[in-house]
Amino acid sequence: MEEAGPSQSPTEKTAIKTNHFTQDLSDIPSDSQGRWKLPRRYFVALLAFLGFCNIYALRANLSVAIVAMTQNKTVNGTVLYNTEFPWDAELRGLVLSSFFYGYIVTQIPGGWLATQMGGKRLFGIGVGVTAFITLITPLLAKASIYLLILGRVFEGLFEGITYPSIHAVWNQWAPPLERSRLATIAFSGSYFGTVVALPLSAFLAQHVGWESIFYVFGVIALCWCMAWWMFVTETPQSDRRITDYEMEYIRSSIGASANHVKVNVDPPWKRFFTSLPVWAIMIAHFSENWGFYTLLTELPTFMKDILHYDLLQVGWLSALPYLVMGIVVQIGGFVADWLRSNGHLTTTQVRKLCNCGAFSCQTLFLVAAAHSSTPAAAISCLTVAVGFGGFAWAGFSVNHLDLAPQFASILMGLSNTVATLPGMISPLLTEHLVQHKALREWQGVFYIAGGIYLAGAVFYGLFASGERQKWADIPDSYMLCRDDHSHASTEDMPFGTGSCE
Repeated sequence: MEEAGPSQSPTEKTAIKTNHFTQDLSDIPSDSQGRWKLPRRYFVALLAFLGFCNIYALRANLSVAIVAMTQNKTVNGTVLYNTEFPWDAELRGLVLSSFFYGYIVTQIPGGWLATQMGGKRLFGIGVGVTAFITLITPLLAKASIYLLILGRVFEGLFEGITYPSIHAVWNQWAPPLERSRLATIAFSGSYFGTVVALPLSAFLAQHVGWESIFYVFGVIALCWCMAWWMFVTETPQSDRRITDYEMEYIRSSIGASANHVKVNVDPPWKRFFTSLPVWAIMIAHFSENWGFYTLLTELPTFMKDILHYDLLQVGWLSALPYLVMGIVVQIGGFVADWLRSNGHLTTTQVRKLCNCGAFSCQTLFLVAAAHSSTPAAAISCLTVAVGFGGFAWAGFSVNHLDLAPQFASILMGLSNTVATLPGMISPLLTEHLVQHKALREWQGVFYIAGGIYLAGAVFYGLFASGERQKWADIPDSYMLCRDDHSHASTEDMPFGTGSCE
């Protein structure tokens, strides 16, 4: 062992002590000059960020493309030719929502698969297959609307495994007091991907053709997949570029999952569904996604029909709220970890503050947007409403790792299953409510979203927790088990007692 280097930061000390490890801090080797100056866990977060950029670009591009696909081609008010796809409002809603019929199916299986085959591998597969289907989307659309819908369903099936699988990555790579920032760095890619996808899709549709939207984003996503497979490893131990200092820090702070100890504990399914903190996460995730998906799929239509912007303006202005949200998500993650690591607030208090505060502000600004008298005011209110959602992601989205790190991918699958329902229901409900393109109809859409945010804030504030649950404890006896023999069930062990079979 190398000589002890400079004293570790308070964050590192706290992270190690929080997990009750008896290792002397002086045993952690000093950092050495490696080939990578950026810590490898942050390099993984950076590539995960770009992965989520691609995921949401592949998901959001259709909301702009469908406007170009279904509108008449006009020049100076003269119709040159009729629309290529004469779909009515309800059919458009079905096309936009079809993605989520596949997406909802693979959330829980994706979480379980991530615990079996590894999060890195599953995340890459999910993005790669979605990218390939995106490339052939123009062929599917021209062949049949039913093939287009089927293609979107399959995209949903493979994107459905991405969110659960990333929590399996963080279970290996993220020290406890860096979970918020690492997870939110990755998740913020969703919003930056939306920021790029909406205006770029509008530009491509107007100047190249709507087909190019799917070709461009599909190729970019496939290039990302190559980088992910080449440079990211399943665990820190298998990364040849990581320094001894960083690997020892991760190993000491995380514990069993970072020490080549595979704890093969059966998921306590009954405990998942009877735990109020787990339900608090699911309700919060549902609430956030209702407003998010409503605006993601319908904001371009709202800006075109009510605010009377052209397609290119719609693309840029629709992206603005997600740019703000992407920035706020990262700020929220760093603030949350700072409040926890410095002892200002408990983890439970931080999660509730971020989540409930964000939802309350989103409710307020959505109602304000519904009554805005000018386009500028409406856009400003919607931007703030979406942006505040970034703080909520420093609450519920990381909360799975607080409650049960070893089951975090499965819990994310559970909450994201519930949170996928808005993507299926919201576009259909919006198309049903907005029949005459009237402002009062859109006000109803915003009222519903605001009410759901408020309900989510109340439930999360009452029942959320940031503490590891007793049913998620790993007994010390399992830590001594060999990988090929460790097996147990925590279903009936509320205090985590038991022995290896």
